[in-house]
Amino acid sequence: METTKVDWSMGSQAVRLVDWDTAADIGRRVGGRGPALHAIERARLREDLAEIVPHAQSLVSEFTALSVTGFRSRAWVMSRGEWVSTNLQGLQRLLEPLARRILTDNRHRSDLRRKALGFQVGGLLGYVSRKVLGQYDVFLPPDDEGLLYFVGPNLAEVERRFHLPPHDFHLWVALHEVTHRVQFGSTPWLRPYLSGLVDTYLDTVQLDARQLLDQLRRAVEEARTGSEWRGPGGLFLLMTPEQRELFAKMQSLMSLLEGHASYVMNSVAVGRVRDLERMRRSLKDRRRPGGMERTFQRAIGFESKIRQYEAGEFFVRSAVEGVGIEGFNLVWQREDNLPSLEEVANPQLWLARVAGS
Repeated sequence: METTKVDWSMGSQAVRLVDWDTAADIGRRVGGRGPALHAIERARLREDLAEIVPHAQSLVSEFTALSVTGFRSRAWVMSRGEWVSTNLQGLQRLLEPLARRILTDNRHRSDLRRKALGFQVGGLLGYVSRKVLGQYDVFLPPDDEGLLYFVGPNLAEVERRFHLPPHDFHLWVALHEVTHRVQFGSTPWLRPYLSGLVDTYLDTVQLDARQLLDQLRRAVEEARTGSEWRGPGGLFLLMTPEQRELFAKMQSLMSLLEGHASYVMNSVAVGRVRDLERMRRSLKDRRRPGGMERTFQRAIGFESKIRQYEAGEFFVRSAVEGVGIEGFNLVWQREDNLPSLEEVANPQLWLARVAGS
């Protein structure tokens, strides 16, 4: 049983927004421990990924023609609870500027409200911890650059359920996460750009009651005039024009990053990974829940996120087929070359604007 307690304070203002201990506790409870791994199985998994990840980086760099600077990629095999705690720490760091801006007074914040937020955040991360196989954390401190997370119980669960060859499956998953590392490791401006989008978005968040009412009135009026309101569209209606522009930029960037990772993963795996088609079908089946879980996935945007990634892979494949890898890599040269959401859906627009094709 995992009983490690994390000191969330350290002078942080974000602890006044969220009860992080509650979040960690709920996250571990919702995530559960997953299938048991014997000590020998854990050791083999760590050894396998320790060997696979550097090899995957070489394969991805060769295929993409992108060179990584800094530390070499390396694997951290973790439990679901460790994944939750690590991501909570990252979220706390991300929310710190927002907390410092909106908590300008020294008044005591309601413990009930902090615990309620902790419950919600922990529940969401706990659920995701049951699904995630690997992760590249773009906001890690510089000393941890190149570290890739792999959730051991989830890898084992998929292997056992679908009878997949472990080494090949590990390589396939590693190719996806290593591609993310290569994207950021070869493009110096990309991390500050993404961080700037997040920071600017958080700067627009207001807790002023009058401003919140104005946003709600505008959303109601737009809904009456026929604007899309279901699913993510409902959230979109509550955004200010500035927030909508930032949200669109983040959506298009995430489509590019995830679509590129999926394209590279599947392309490099050909001839190197056994049962590739069965692995694709297995993960697709795993993402297809039923009943209440499907309703929950809709509520948190899981389904729309999968469609977003599929659109991104379509964009990357179309661009590479049109102008080759070298032409596609123009996307990493500067911010202006990133595709818009319209261009992700219609790659010919991007090819004409950026690649001159």
